[in-house]
Amino acid sequence: MTTPLLRVERLEARYGPVRVLHGIALNVYEKEIVVVLGANGAGKTTVLRSISGMVETSGLIEIGGESIKKLNPSEIVRRGVAHVPQGRGTFPELTVEENLKVGAFIRNDKDINNDIETCYESYPVLYERKTQAAGSLSGGEQQMLAVSRALMSRPKLLLMDEPSLGLAPQIVEDLFARFVTMNQNQGTTMLIVEQNAQLALDIAGRAYVLESGEITLEGQAEELAKDDAIRRAYLGA
Repeated sequence: MTTPLLRVERLEARYGPVRVLHGIALNVYEKEIVVVLGANGAGKTTVLRSISGMVETSGLIEIGGESIKKLNPSEIVRRGVAHVPQGRGTFPELTVEENLKVGAFIRNDKDINNDIETCYESYPVLYERKTQAAGSLSGGEQQMLAVSRALMSRPKLLLMDEPSLGLAPQIVEDLFARFVTMNQNQGTTMLIVEQNAQLALDIAGRAYVLESGEITLEGQAEELAKDDAIRRAYLGA
């Protein structure tokens, strides 16, 4: 069987004395889009923070068959993991172009400017705003910048935490359509935490449902979208 790009087993995470994740397991294979669904407080953000080395954890976390458990966040980025946190996570005082260059901090090659141009081709509005401070952008533009900045590290795995949060429906639909294009054209592997279950299940191949720090359901996204419990809890059916 093919080795997962991301393998998580028996993952527990805590903030001080409070345990948030209770032995979860999940896999993400190369070129997949996988989503994690769950209500507020289920532990979705903590899953991504655990993978990125930001939380005290126990268990197994591997990228390409190698453990990243004892690495610090910057070393995990060097292993190919990029994280777009909830609330965008841009540097508001830096310009759009400066933010993109910061995203390439681990690189020392001659293609950085070419990759910046690729970001501008994907999101023309960022080119129009390239000399503006990131903090002056709209919410949708900041999310485009946050994703583009993450891609500047040329990640093997892109983690995204609630990319639809606070955005207008039309902007969200456009953003998710671009995620599909990135996946199909560039082979970008994604693990997305999301509350907009309908859109998330529409673009994903597989999905996990997280409740109170435990995985309670997993499977093909298309099949989970038909599940009565999922439809009642997340799709308003």
